Amino acid sequence: MAKKILVLNGHPDPRPERLCAALANAYVRGANRAGHQIRRIDVGDLSFPLIRTKDEFMSSVEHPSIRETQDALRWADHLVIVHPLWLGGPPALLKGLLEQVFRYGVALSPPGTPPTGLLKGKSARVVVTMGMPAVIFRVVFGSHGLKSLEKGVLWISGFKPIRHDIFGNVEGARPRTRQRWLAAMERHGLAGA
Repeated sequence: MAKKILVLNGHPDPRPERLCAALANAYVRGANRAGHQIRRIDVGDLSFPLIRTKDEFMSSVEHPSIRETQDALRWADHLVIVHPLWLGGPPALLKGLLEQVFRYGVALSPPGTPPTGLLKGKSARVVVTMGMPAVIFRVVFGSHGLKSLEKGVLWISGFKPIRHDIFGNVEGARPRTRQRWLAAMERHGLAGA
């Protein structure tokens, strides 16, 4: 069954030769072959203000890029976020976008009402690339940046299931390894997972 999928390339560098862009492209290629409907947003191509106060977080969204991203999020059955690991978590620009998009009334019930994730019925996949070996991120660092995104943004908003891929040692990866990663992403796209 065809799904509506939002692919979010969270790399702040918009150049197409970045690994995150290639992984997002591979996912989209597979999803298109399977007949899924795709919308793609590249964070590096957006310009939007950061939230600096509680009042700003509680106010309505005025910026067109944020409204368009919220509309795409509401539209989607499945969300794919691809991002590099910077200082243990998502890059600041991606985090800033998520803070703008996942607001009360969009992702969470308004304050003063029973806490409810408003995006129930949607699934997600988070794909993280990093310079360190993936096992170090998992064992030594406990995957905290990934867990924060999965639990503190997606799960609390109602996403389930949430799957992830961790691709480590990307600078030292052989071409065969990179091809394996791209093939895995294309398979995920075919499956809409």
